[in-house]
Amino acid sequence: MKTPICEMLGIELPLLAFSHCRDVVAAVTNAGGFGVLGASSHTPEQLEYELAWIDEHVDGRPYGADIVVPEKFEGKGQNLTVEQLAERVPADRRAFVDGLLARHGVRLPAEPVWQGGGMSDTIGEELLDVTFRHPVKLIANALGVPPQYMIDRAKAEGVPIAALVGAKEHAVKQVNAGVDILIAQGTEAGGHCGEVSTMVLIPEVIEAIRPIREVPVLAAGGIVTGRQMAAAIALGAAGAWTGSVWLTTEEAETAPYTVQKMLAASSRDTVRSKGRTGKPSRQLKSAWTDAWESPDSPGALPMPLQSLVSEPALRYVDTLAEKGDSGAQELATYWVGQGVGLMNRVRPARDVVYEMAEDFAEAAERLALAVED
Repeated sequence: MKTPICEMLGIELPLLAFSHCRDVVAAVTNAGGFGVLGASSHTPEQLEYELAWIDEHVDGRPYGADIVVPEKFEGKGQNLTVEQLAERVPADRRAFVDGLLARHGVRLPAEPVWQGGGMSDTIGEELLDVTFRHPVKLIANALGVPPQYMIDRAKAEGVPIAALVGAKEHAVKQVNAGVDILIAQGTEAGGHCGEVSTMVLIPEVIEAIRPIREVPVLAAGGIVTGRQMAAAIALGAAGAWTGSVWLTTEEAETAPYTVQKMLAASSRDTVRSKGRTGKPSRQLKSAWTDAWESPDSPGALPMPLQSLVSEPALRYVDTLAEKGDSGAQELATYWVGQGVGLMNRVRPARDVVYEMAEDFAEAAERLALAVED
């Protein structure tokens, strides 16, 4: 299997795996795919530790990092700390969360502040400094055009930079800005996504950028099988960018009870909601997502303020859900795409790669036979 993305990244299979879990990244890379570590919530110290671990476990094989620097977020240009951002969370949102948890018998033990990497004006550059101390072969960014310093630094390091898009006009903007790879992510995708389906988005993006310059396009959104990867390549994509399928692997960081919810879920059991990050992101339906979409909701806060409200609560919910707390289990949710309906068993990440490769080959053979007939 050789596509432009295979040649660009030096991989055997045009399968890229986004994961917040270093074990998944290493397992996919070692199986012939290309693991990408989601580092958006890391501190520089945490990222250094994670990348050093990956280096020790992939034996020089290529992998990448995803560093999200949104074009727009609350406090941009003010270089606020997480604590200062937390002070901007209105009391009514905290009261709403407390009431929601209480209705399900859950009470937070304190008023914790989410200690993620944050979204200061300097965090992106700090994470890049850490990243380029390691042999990464790809930098990815979402939620808008990468900042110019990210594009310039990646080019100076000789590392391609990828950007996620959910509409053809976004793709044109990214290509004009100088990105090297487009990840066209349909609405089926888990996490932040737009409203256009993957089947429509891929050819739209390819046609829109054709007059500007040739850029490899990766298909994303609902892709959990090799036959879907083959379909994406038939549409003109250079490969597949996947995320949800790794959430139910043995190595995944997914909370144990949430894994069980995913295994039992259908493709209709997800919803796009602002209730976790402040921007529309697809996740499992639960009492949490229902509440934020209800008429009684005060409305989600802008990114990253909503995360300061949601993350402490939902991470505590995960802990209680694993212990059998029924109220917490009703609230438990996590990002996942509509492909969850095809994710019905726990497997090692390596086996997922191998099975997708076999499924891809069988699909390609069916296409070849159809052409012959």
